[in-house]
Amino acid sequence: MLPTASRIAALANAPDPFSKPFTEYILLAGAATRVEIYPVMVQRTEELSDAFATMKENRIDAFIVQPSLPTTRVAALAVEHRIPAISVINGFAENGGLMSYQTSEVDMYRLSADYTDKVLKGAKPGELPILQPTHFEIVVNLKTARTIGVTISPTFLGRVDKTIE
Repeated sequence: MLPTASRIAALANAPDPFSKPFTEYILLAGAATRVEIYPVMVQRTEELSDAFATMKENRIDAFIVQPSLPTTRVAALAVEHRIPAISVINGFAENGGLMSYQTSEVDMYRLSADYTDKVLKGAKPGELPILQPTHFEIVVNLKTARTIGVTISPTFLGRVDKTIE
């Protein structure tokens, strides 16, 4: 979506126990793709404005937001500071963030129902195979893209599952 982005921040919720693996996996992905990753840790939601000032100072091209942060507030600040933002929560794009990339909720519910059915019919949970998601949904907020000055290529838009005007 942003082929020239080379400086990406990982906006993390420090008190969340998943903030460490969240930033570690993003750092690994950055190393593999030769993209600079800048972890930005927030202790309290009151620190979000300062976090955005830090991202602006470091000339961040875009950022990934940890899902446990308040997505509506983060999306509003991203638009205000004109920084493209992505989250793994579909509601993020619907709340004004630029993009979300998430497993298909319908597929996950279907898998959960299948597993529940098998267990209720006597299958032992430990003997059931571990399944990985196979379908991911990309949601792009075109209004946000226009507001922050991001041009999205027609090729990328062709891969998007849902757009928000």
